[in-house]
Amino acid sequence: MILAGHSLGGAVVQDYYFKYPDDVTALILIGTGGRLRVDPSILKTLKNDYQDYLKSLPAGAFYSKTPRKVINGCIDEASQIPPEVTFCDFRICDEFDTLKKTNTITIPCLILCGKFDKLTPIKYSQFFHDKLEKSEFKIINKAGHMVMLEKPKQVNRAIENFINSLKKSQ
Repeated sequence: MILAGHSLGGAVVQDYYFKYPDDVTALILIGTGGRLRVDPSILKTLKNDYQDYLKSLPAGAFYSKTPRKVINGCIDEASQIPPEVTFCDFRICDEFDTLKKTNTITIPCLILCGKFDKLTPIKYSQFFHDKLEKSEFKIINKAGHMVMLEKPKQVNRAIENFINSLKKSQ
C-alpha cells in the first residue's frame, strides 16, 4: 500500500510506517516533517480566539497570491471543525518527533512542499530528502502550506508520476 499524508496526516502515515513497515511500499509526504513544532502564538490563539485563528489562515497557510475563492473555501471548511479539535490537532503536531527514526525509512518516498510554506518550511522537506536514500523531492512554486488546494494539478501530476515510476520499477 502507498500512504499519503499532508501536515499532521504526514505524521500519521510516518507513524503507521514505523509500526507496520512491511505493509507499506511507498510514502507520499506533503508539507510535513519528522518534527512539527507549532508556534506558541498559534496554540494560544486556537485556545483563546478561534475566530482570530481563522482570520490568520490566509497569511499563515497560503501563498500571498492564492485566489481568495480557494482561501475562503478552506476557511469555511475549517470553521465547521470545533475549536478544541483543531487545538488538539496542533498540540499533537507540536509533540510529534520522529527525527531520530527518519533515516530508517527504506521505501520510496515522494516529498512535496509549497515553496512559500510558513507552517512547515522547505527545510523540513529538505531534511527528509537528505536523510532518505529513495526519495524524490518536489517544491511547488506559488504555493504555501495548503499546496494541494493551491496547485492541485501540479500535486496530482507529481503523485501520478511517482506512482507510475514505482510501477515501472517493479
